[in-house]
Amino acid sequence: MKETLVDENLESQKVEKEENKKEDVKDLPVTKDNQEESQKFVQSQKIDKKTKKEEKEMEEEIKPKKRGKKIAIFICVIIIFALFFSTIFALVNMNNQKMMTGITIKGIDVSGLSKEEAKAKLQTIYNEKLEKEIHLKYNEYESSLNPTLMEVNYDVDQAIEEAYKIGRENNIFINNYQILFTLIGKKDVNVNMTLNEDVTKQSIQDIGVNLPGIVIESSYYIEEDILTITRGKEGIAIDTESLLNKVKENLNDINIQENDITIPVVHKVPEEINIDKIHEEVYKEVQDAYYTKDPFTIYPEVEGVDFDVEAAKALIASEVKDEYQIQLIITKPKVTVSQIGSEAFPDRLSNFTTRYDASAKDRTTNLVIACQKLNGKVIMPGETFSYNKTLGKRTAAAGYKNAAVYENGQVVDGIGGGICQISSTLYNAVLMANLEIVERRNHQFVTSYLPAGRDATVVYGAIDFKFKNTRQYPIRLSASAKNGIATISIYGIKEENEYTFSFNTKTIASIPFGTKYIEDSSLSAGTEKVKQNGVNGLKTETYITKMLNGKVISTTLLSRDTYDAMQKIILKGTKANATTPTTPTVPTTTTPTNDKPEETTPTEPTTPDTPSTETPETPTTPDTSTKPSETEAPSTQTEN
Repeated sequence: MKETLVDENLESQKVEKEENKKEDVKDLPVTKDNQEESQKFVQSQKIDKKTKKEEKEMEEEIKPKKRGKKIAIFICVIIIFALFFSTIFALVNMNNQKMMTGITIKGIDVSGLSKEEAKAKLQTIYNEKLEKEIHLKYNEYESSLNPTLMEVNYDVDQAIEEAYKIGRENNIFINNYQILFTLIGKKDVNVNMTLNEDVTKQSIQDIGVNLPGIVIESSYYIEEDILTITRGKEGIAIDTESLLNKVKENLNDINIQENDITIPVVHKVPEEINIDKIHEEVYKEVQDAYYTKDPFTIYPEVEGVDFDVEAAKALIASEVKDEYQIQLIITKPKVTVSQIGSEAFPDRLSNFTTRYDASAKDRTTNLVIACQKLNGKVIMPGETFSYNKTLGKRTAAAGYKNAAVYENGQVVDGIGGGICQISSTLYNAVLMANLEIVERRNHQFVTSYLPAGRDATVVYGAIDFKFKNTRQYPIRLSASAKNGIATISIYGIKEENEYTFSFNTKTIASIPFGTKYIEDSSLSAGTEKVKQNGVNGLKTETYITKMLNGKVISTTLLSRDTYDAMQKIILKGTKANATTPTTPTVPTTTTPTNDKPEETTPTEPTTPDTPSTETPETPTTPDTSTKPSETEAPSTQTEN
């Protein structure tokens, strides 16, 4: 204590001495010696201030470090305490078969649930999600996508396993980290959602074909000696990738109640007419028919086809219009197959038939026109056949009639109805002749003239049916439509090994149709009328079995097809009932009548034909019932 007091006295004396010295320096007379003394004093004062400043700065630097050290020590203590607590928590719950507290799966609380209980809870929620169709809309156009047809799957089992492992890992540090997460807040586990992107994109593209105002690409066809080129029309196209992403977002979010998506579209301009490319595809050199004996090979005649390219370019450039007609230069061969005998196509390689309603005159006309254009068509080895280029654009000028078509999920009249039945009949004949399918798409809805998985739709300028002659020899088509039977046969020369084929279609999923009510002012209020029967949607897999001399060589997947459900449409009457006239108060000899509105009796459409999977050599009597599903869409719609 005495030493402390002595130090304090010495320090105070020192300070007092310094102060006195300052006063003495101030009071000194101004002499040379005094000036030197004053300068020395000022200099010492500066050094003293600098030293104090540095000391202060050092103190300022030391303070945060001390504060940070205290905080670090505090955090370490908290972490050690938390680790100790979480370790105790983990040991206590080591034999617990329930989910840890604070765990959610896709936002769904599963705390304290067993695996089985959590799975049941999640499956109930996700099953409801799978049962809801995604409704698509573009202006007045509406369509839908079905999760089942898109093969949507939620991996609930994996999510449950991941959630259950939280706090149960072999590594104690991972355990503690996970448990701390659940204790402090919530640990959310994701549910992986997958879908078949190829199938979904195809469904989106099918919907895109039916959109009003879609882009039409430029195309051409040949009618006798006239080349007709149709100019494309700019329009819209579905933004497939954007819509696919929107669908994924919808399916991933279980909290979305309204499954409505506006169809994203992009403006699209068709490709310009390319005369050089068309000439390259159209041009053929004339060739006489001939054959060789060793080996025996038939080479059918080829008509020479050419046109003035420069004149065609000038015609296209001179005027912008929808259609251009160019005169072809046709050179006839001197020798034809008919002149060298029946040896040209001696063998029938395949034959396939479908039925149609012969009483539907306009539709029958369309089928006959399609068969006439196919009949006698020769496809050389390695050559690819195009249905659209062979038939040309479906127009009234070409002789096509209005017949029932599908438009926006309803049956209406449209040009060219029925020709998809011929493309589908040809598809089956091609398969049975062992030819390669280059391009084929199934219809949007199940047809009545063929079972699911065996049809081939076409839309001029959008969807084509193509096949390639992969046989050693040329082939010739024979097509006819008469007496309610459409028949297509393929003739050629049999090869060393000729195979037979059978088909098997499996239904993977069936989607029930919905019902739509439309108000109709022509029907009395309270009455209903069925305008269109519903048809279930399907997801199918079709297999083709290849056989040689009755022995199975192979069974392979031919196609996977999805068909939308076609809704049932019921007209609901809104017409007000007529009122009963008031009885006059004055006597009269006329007996008043009680006018009563005439009720409209609901009528059901006729039952669709049952599709036949057989291809009889001798056709049976056709079913003459009229059926909506035996329809075809106009060039801007899916042709059925």
